[in-house]
Amino acid sequence: MKRLRWIDISKALAILFVVYFHFFRTYFQHGVLPPPDWSNVAASALTVLRVVWFQISGLGFHAVGVFIILSGWTLMQSTMRRAESNAIAWGSWYGARFLRLYPMYWVAHLVYLVSPFVARLEPVDSRIILSLLGLRFIDIQMNFMYLNAAWWYFSMLIQFYLIFPLLFWAARRLGPWWFLIMACAAGFFARYILLVVWPQNGLWVLGGFAICRLPEFALGMSLAMWHRQSTERVEWFLLRGAGFVVGLILYPAALQLYHGLYEYIFVDFATGTCCMLEIVGIAGIILLFQGPAKLFGLVGLYSYGLYLIHQPYVIWLGLRIREVPIWMFLLICIPTLAVLSAWGMLLEKATNTLVNKLVSLRKPTASL
Repeated sequence: MKRLRWIDISKALAILFVVYFHFFRTYFQHGVLPPPDWSNVAASALTVLRVVWFQISGLGFHAVGVFIILSGWTLMQSTMRRAESNAIAWGSWYGARFLRLYPMYWVAHLVYLVSPFVARLEPVDSRIILSLLGLRFIDIQMNFMYLNAAWWYFSMLIQFYLIFPLLFWAARRLGPWWFLIMACAAGFFARYILLVVWPQNGLWVLGGFAICRLPEFALGMSLAMWHRQSTERVEWFLLRGAGFVVGLILYPAALQLYHGLYEYIFVDFATGTCCMLEIVGIAGIILLFQGPAKLFGLVGLYSYGLYLIHQPYVIWLGLRIREVPIWMFLLICIPTLAVLSAWGMLLEKATNTLVNKLVSLRKPTASL
C-alpha cells in the first residue's frame, strides 16, 4: 500500500497549527485586542477579522488531538499491511518503534541544551534522566512539562505503543465499530474516575495516563480499518468537503463541553475529531495543487522532528516581539514556521540516516 500523501499533508497542517499556537500564546499572553470599531465598512471588517483570528488562534491546541487520531491511523495501517504478509514479530515491532521514537527524542534534548535562541525556563537537573527515558508521568507535576512542555506528548505516545498489540488484536477481533465503542467507554470511564470520582492533577487526563486519550487513538485505528474496507467512500467524505462541513457544524457544540465537569469528560475527543475533519478537509484542497501538496507532504513526513524542537524557539522569539503589532506578528510567523520546519526536517532526516547506518552495521553479513 502506497503512502497516503493527504495524511502527510494533514500532519503538516496539524503540527504547523500547534507551532503557531505556541507562538501566538507567547506573543499574545498579556495582549488585548483593540476596541471594536463599527464606524464604517472597512473598520467593521477589520474588527470582525481580528475577532475571528483571535478565536481560531486559540484553538491550536486541538491539533494535538488530530495528531493522536492520525497516529492511531498510520500505526494501524502499517501494522495491518505487515500482518497480511506475515505473522507479526512483536519483539521486532517494538525494536523498530524504539528506533523510530527515541533517537530523535534524544537529539531534541541535545539541541535544547546547546542551541542558542531557545527559551530555558527551568534549570537542568536530575529530572532530565526521567525526561530522557520518556517517563515524564513519574511525579507528574514536576516532570510532565519539564524543559520543553511539548514533550509530554512523547510520554503518552510510548504508552500507546506499549499497549498497541492488545489494541490491534481487539480491533481485528471486534471490528472497527465495536472496538471504537469499547475504547471510548474505557477512555471516558478513566476520565470520569480522574475528574469526578477521584479528582487528580489534570495532567493525567491531558495524556499522563494514555487511556484518557484512547478514544482519539482508537478513532484513528478504526478509520484506518474503514479506509481499508471502503477507500473511496472514506476519502470522499474526508477530502471532498462533506467531513469539513460536518466538523464546522459540530465544532460550536464541541466547544460547549468545556463548560461543565461532566461535559469535560468528552471534550478532547469531540474537539479533536472536529479539528481533524477541518484539517483533513483543508488537506483535500491542498492535494489538488501539486506544488503545495509536495511541500506540505514533506513537512508532514518529518513532522516528528518539528514537534520535538519547536516550542523553546517560538517561546524565545515570542517573548521578544510582544510589542509589535498583530500584522507584523503574522508576517514574522511565516518565515519562523518555514525555518523551524527546515531545521526539524534536517535533524530528523540526519538522525534517521545515522540510526539506519548503525543498525545495518550490526546486522551480520549473509554468507555467500
